[in-house]
Amino acid sequence: MSNHAIDPASLQAMLDASSRIGATANGGLRRLALTPEDKAARDVLAGWARDGGYALAVDALGNMFVRRNGTDAAAPPVLIGSHLDTQYKGGRFDGILGVVSGMEVLRTLDRLDIRTRRAVEVVNWTNEEGARFQPSMLCSLGFSGQQSIAWIYDRRDKAGVRFEDALAAIGYRGTLPVGGRAIDSYFELHIEQGPSLDAMGVPLGVVTGGYEMRGMRISVRGETSHVGPTPMNLRRNALVGVAHLAVAIDEIGWRYAPEDGKTTAARIDVSPNLPGIISDEAELYVDFRHPSSARLADMERDVKAAIAESARRSRTDMTVAEQWGFGGLEFDSVLVALIRDTARRLGVPSIDIRSQAGHDAYHMARVCPAAMIFTPCRGGISHNEKEDIELDRTIPAVNVLLHAVLARAM
Repeated sequence: MSNHAIDPASLQAMLDASSRIGATANGGLRRLALTPEDKAARDVLAGWARDGGYALAVDALGNMFVRRNGTDAAAPPVLIGSHLDTQYKGGRFDGILGVVSGMEVLRTLDRLDIRTRRAVEVVNWTNEEGARFQPSMLCSLGFSGQQSIAWIYDRRDKAGVRFEDALAAIGYRGTLPVGGRAIDSYFELHIEQGPSLDAMGVPLGVVTGGYEMRGMRISVRGETSHVGPTPMNLRRNALVGVAHLAVAIDEIGWRYAPEDGKTTAARIDVSPNLPGIISDEAELYVDFRHPSSARLADMERDVKAAIAESARRSRTDMTVAEQWGFGGLEFDSVLVALIRDTARRLGVPSIDIRSQAGHDAYHMARVCPAAMIFTPCRGGISHNEKEDIELDRTIPAVNVLLHAVLARAM
């Protein structure tokens, strides 16, 4: 069976079709979740499903499942997943490569007239990026039962639009129940979003697990007053408070950088944010991650100390309004070994690697055996319009995906 291979031209054509939806002037994509552009990409995926004769089901969170039936309808399916939404200034491959690779696996099984015992499904997860609705990986979070549908429906974007309303507006609020069904295994192919594979010239990363991450939304409360007559010692400027904290968060990251720790001050919202008046409200979104769970706990203590110190310096009130986390896990050892052995059998060079970014596979690992495959991206650039791949260096990993999925589905 080692001669089975996907059709590179078919894969490239799907990537090209995706790249035209939400294209930016600088060669990237802007396809935020539940926007008209997201709907257009979903419609294309639905068209591919229809053209291939596959069943399409959409759950109440808009997660799309393209199913190639197996011979045993009672057997739990094998899932291949990723996402079609992008960052505000995103690339053409982050998430997208995983979805189209899954579709190419289905097409290849058809082309080779291979019948599998288990069904094979390709899933497009809603709002993986978290660029519009926070947190990221929102709907695999719901699928894995870690948050309620009601909580997800009430998430709001910067304009105050509710997730449920945006989902209904694009016509992808489905009727399939969210989660709660047996799944044999979950595979996710993704660009590395880091430089290791590209620098080493290795076409495949066997992802053994992920860095642990913590996220926080920090609320800052001050008091409005006139910028002219208000003395410095009486000011309670939320903008200044959040600025102190943002710098402190960055400094924490530099302290842990020799250990590959990272902190990010990712987003600031300020109100009223106008000349002539001191702002009384601000919010800061922060992200910190580390390969060691113990050291991540140290980072969290440092972040909380920085919150207290920044509040003192700015005479504001600061609270952690919301927090979340993911990662810090090991992927299923049987699936990891299957991917590693399949690559070896096909003659595809590989290295073991840990993911430093968030992926839906983290949440799926809570409900079924899950594993990931990384492919190189040029310079490790991602979440950027310059994100790029070389197809010749990507095809070997997609073929490994094909054979690994087939081994589970037979």
